[in-house]
This record gives sequence, C-alpha cells and structure tokens, in this order.
Amino acid sequence: MRTFVCGVALAIGLAAAPASARDDHNVAFWKAVQARCDATAAKPASALGRRVAQTAIDEFTRFGGHRIDSNGRLFHFGLTEAEHGEATGSRQANLDHLGWWQVMRYWRALYGDDAVNKIEARGYRDASVSTQDTQAAALLRTTPAELLRAAEAVSDPPQREILREAALRAAIIDTPWSAAFISYVIRQSGVAADAFQFANAHRAYIYDAFATSAAELKGDADNRIYRACPAAATRPRAGDLICHQREPALADASAESVRERILSELAGNPDARSVRRTHCDVVAHVDARAHKMYAVSGDSYHAVAARKLNLRRDLKFSAQQRGPCVSPGQWTLPTPMAAQAAGLRGECSLNDKKWFVLLQLR
Repeated sequence: MRTFVCGVALAIGLAAAPASARDDHNVAFWKAVQARCDATAAKPASALGRRVAQTAIDEFTRFGGHRIDSNGRLFHFGLTEAEHGEATGSRQANLDHLGWWQVMRYWRALYGDDAVNKIEARGYRDASVSTQDTQAAALLRTTPAELLRAAEAVSDPPQREILREAALRAAIIDTPWSAAFISYVIRQSGVAADAFQFANAHRAYIYDAFATSAAELKGDADNRIYRACPAAATRPRAGDLICHQREPALADASAESVRERILSELAGNPDARSVRRTHCDVVAHVDARAHKMYAVSGDSYHAVAARKLNLRRDLKFSAQQRGPCVSPGQWTLPTPMAAQAAGLRGECSLNDKKWFVLLQLR
C-alpha cells in the first residue's frame, strides 16, 4: 500500500502540473534524495553491507568465474554455467566444480523444491534432425520437471542420471539467472523477505528501491534495505548494487530519463513497467586509493564474474567505463560487409554499460 499510495500521488501530481512545474518537482525530488544518499555514503559500510560484499566475493571464488579489468577486457576466462569443471582425465568431480550445479543452488535458494518448475528449457521444432540452415523453426518451451519425469522411464541408472543432468543444464543455460544470484547473495547475508524483494528479475527490487526513496521523503519508509540513488552522483559502498539497463527502446535515453520513467511508473500495474531488461552487480570492494571498485554478478557472460570499475577522484561512480581497447591498432580483423553497410561496431569494453542507478544500503 505504501508503494501504491506514494506512487499514485507522484503520478497524479506530475500529470496535473505543467511541464515546468514537473521539472521543478523532479529537480527538488532528486536533490532531496541525493542529500540522503550522500549522508549515507559518507559513513563506513554497515555490517550488513560487509556481509553482502563478502558473500558475493566468496561465491565468485567458489564458482571460479571470469575477471574483467578496468579497461573492460576479460583477462581471465573462468568456469561457465554449462561446464563440468573436473580436471582433464578425472573420473570424479566435486559437485561445486560443476557450473550448472552451482547455479541450481541459486534457484533453489529462491524457489526451494519448486525450482525445477520455475526455470525452462527451450528448443526449436525439428532443429535436431534438420540440415537446412535457412529453415524457420518454432520455439518450444518446457520445464526441466517435465524432462526429468521423461528420464525416469530410462532403466539404466547412469543413462538416467545423465539425462536428468542434461535437462537441468539445458534449463540453466536457457533461463537468465543473474537476479537469482543477487537474491541468493542477499538471502545468504541474513536478510529477511520483508526487507528485500527476492525475485528472478532485477526490475523487482530496482522499482522497489525507487519506491523506498519516494517513501522516505514522505516519512513513510519501511524496513526495505535499499534506496535508489543516481549512479554517477553517489559514492558506492560495499554491499550496494550498481545497475544498468539494456532496453532497446531506451538505447539513446539518458540515465536521468530512465530514472524519471521508473519513478512515474511506480503507481501502475507492475506488469506494464517498461524498464524490464536490467542487470545489477554487487559492490564487493572499494579501493579508494586506486579510485576503483570491484563488482560481482551472476550470469555475466554465462558465469559469476568480477569486474573492476572506475571511480572519479571524488570516489563517485564514473559513468564513463570505456577503456583504451578502442585503439585501432589492437584489432584489425575485417568486419563482415553487411555489418559495414549497417554501420555496426562490436562491443569493446565489457564495462561500458548504461549504468543508471545505485541501490544503496540504507
């Protein structure tokens, strides 16, 4: 009710007011939010923030995932979601060396025993038998639970187990799990369900944090642990979440306009919220002397990854995360003619994202 009431009041006020009044209201709103964000950022990371950060670091270490430097270059390629991580030639493996098995832990932490009904495996009709690459194929979808039941008809135990694991691995690959990873880290840090919206989509807790920021200004905040702060104006601390959006329709939108869109949609139907394709990383460590921070996330290039991000001299997050890898002398492989005609360029820095909000531990 708190989110609905404050969102309705905001939406009605913005709709009824002239454009200049809305602009003044927005400036005043974010100025007040920023004051709260700055006051919190000036304090050392809380005990909860340190737990969240350490849990993310521990999980990255356990997974053995990718490492991305501050120029946005992947310099260590780690274990991925689909791989078996056992040593070459070994006939045994610890389960935590299996990428898919580790991801299933995140899903089970979110959904318990019902996890196999919440993720899905995908296929394309007749793709396994067709040899024509131009043939159109309809998308097929099922849950691994259905495939696991089919595997039970196999009488040979090793074959049955391999089929079961194949079904789970297929679903792990086909179902985005980055938000499940964040939910796992927050839950493992001892956060209760009334303090964080555990979900399989980042937008759930992003919109929730915006609602908390709005409610705080009305003196109506509850015990949710995150508020929304402008990313480029706020000093990150251990345990915060740094988030970017990747909506095609918002490819040219500024961070400010994306934040305004979310704020205006708080009162509406959650299913109609338009900033849907999002991704968040846990701020795991801030190296103030080097003006860098380390962030950990799940399902980044099919793994748990740690990235090193640039901070400005005032230790606020830098919206410019482009590295020198755009130097023309470093990559001279010709691009396909179709890409040249369309003016397409490949992604260079893996850190160059549309970062727009910092979810700050209150």
